[in-house]
Amino acid sequence: MKYLFVACLLCLSVLSAVAKVPAMNKIRLTNNWEYLKGDLGGIWEAVRPAAPGSSEAVPIWQPVTLPHCFNAEDAVDPDVNYYEGPGWYKTLLAIDNPYRNGRIVLDFDGAGQKTDVYVYTTHVGSHVGGYDSWNVDITDAVKAFLGSKDAERFKGKVPLSIRCDNSRDLEMIPSDLADFNIYGGLYRYLNLVYLPEVSFEQIRLESSLSSNLKEGILKVKTSFYNPEDIRKADVTVSVYDADRKPVFSKTLEGILPLGDQLLAEMKIKNPVLWDVDVPQLYTCELTVKTPDQTFTTEERFGFRHTEFKDKGPFFLNGKRLLLRGTHRHEDHAGVAQAMTEDMMRREMRMMKDMGVNFIRLGHYQQSEIILALCDELGILVWEEIPWCRGGLGGDVYKKQARRMLANMIGQHHNHPAVIIWGLGNENDWPNDFNTFDKSAIRAFMKELHDMAHRLDDTRMTAIRRCEFCNDIVDVYSPSIWAGWYRGVFTDYKSISEQEMQKVKHFLHVEWGGDSHARRHSEDAFYNLKNIEAGKGGDERAGDASLYGGVPRASRDG
Repeated sequence: MKYLFVACLLCLSVLSAVAKVPAMNKIRLTNNWEYLKGDLGGIWEAVRPAAPGSSEAVPIWQPVTLPHCFNAEDAVDPDVNYYEGPGWYKTLLAIDNPYRNGRIVLDFDGAGQKTDVYVYTTHVGSHVGGYDSWNVDITDAVKAFLGSKDAERFKGKVPLSIRCDNSRDLEMIPSDLADFNIYGGLYRYLNLVYLPEVSFEQIRLESSLSSNLKEGILKVKTSFYNPEDIRKADVTVSVYDADRKPVFSKTLEGILPLGDQLLAEMKIKNPVLWDVDVPQLYTCELTVKTPDQTFTTEERFGFRHTEFKDKGPFFLNGKRLLLRGTHRHEDHAGVAQAMTEDMMRREMRMMKDMGVNFIRLGHYQQSEIILALCDELGILVWEEIPWCRGGLGGDVYKKQARRMLANMIGQHHNHPAVIIWGLGNENDWPNDFNTFDKSAIRAFMKELHDMAHRLDDTRMTAIRRCEFCNDIVDVYSPSIWAGWYRGVFTDYKSISEQEMQKVKHFLHVEWGGDSHARRHSEDAFYNLKNIEAGKGGDERAGDASLYGGVPRASRDG
């Protein structure tokens, strides 16, 4: 892992294809798209001209608006398997870059699950994984196309085609055994971003507090995006409090805008703390200036202190806090994973209004919009990578898991809401592979745990339900479903007390008591006399079925 970590740092000298683009001005590409369910014979079929009166053109493109998911309806159809396969999108870009010799970048908030990007017939980028942000610099391909004879046919616009694919693949995470849909499509926002010759690639804000919480310490670290190798630039770092009052400013003149740099380190007396009740956010503004161009962007952050007491409760800013919350999947009626920002904002506001101060983002990295809303609303976050069920694959599988962990931490590090990096879910669930090696799973879990702490030593790691790994992570959540799959709900107290003693930091995050049809009763105690108590509250094979097995409250209660 030492080699992999170093390699990740070295790649920062060019715009990382697996990072969100630090820019305040992004053009959402929502309209004027066409979608084709299924595959093409090649990219030429997406852009070739049709002869007058000819039926040779692929006839089944349909107009859509982004975000868009393949499975907006079929995933909830009980009579069909939801579609898993390729789909194509295409549009025409009107390019108007305000920066002379600037860059043109496509900024993906996420797309499922394997994605290939084309400018006209040129393949400009690929990505594997449905949940992390990534980008493609299309500057050179756009320039080449606009200078070609084929450009005349498109009247100054640039054809963009994107192939997404959510086909089943055992060497990808998440597993298709996961109890959520592995959606396909451009189901998060796609942005067009114009950048000057020199801009920022990544911005890392490391905030901490003194032991008495009376002094805030902030380190501002950046890497630059400088493909033209501009040799000199001025950089200004400014920090503002929640009321936009300046608390710090510094200008570095004539620096070499290459590689990773610590731009500023400061102390702020009596900082206003970020809290679930009063989520105060500071802003760090960064400006890079060359003789020809100026570029400004900003990131928000907060000062807060978190602590899980050994064998005890959770503390935020020195005060005990009961974590009350829920889970969240990116899923909504009628659109599946293709939720708009308005939908997300309404959903998170409802959660806050019902008393939520904590959320587990299951079971994958979620939209930057959600993390920003958690910062604004005061909702603490457990965010995890989608290593979910199925066992452990080979080198390709492990490489994706490492990459997704690094991307999640790198992309969401600055959000004060995040307190836990989740490494997996139900990793004791076999069946994707012909071998199920607990020791191999333990070894990889330890590797991810160590990697998470190298990338961010200020937050804890966690998993849910993999008891043979409960000694590896910082926080463990067992499987307790008393009264749902097995036992009765009155077993919750005794089972929870037993589980607390097994680990240093216990956090119970899955409860059961779902809203399945036919699982309701006017008398909550009806028929409990036939259900055996004190036999545990975990889930066993067949427990979720309506048929067979031992009596259980979820079916017979």
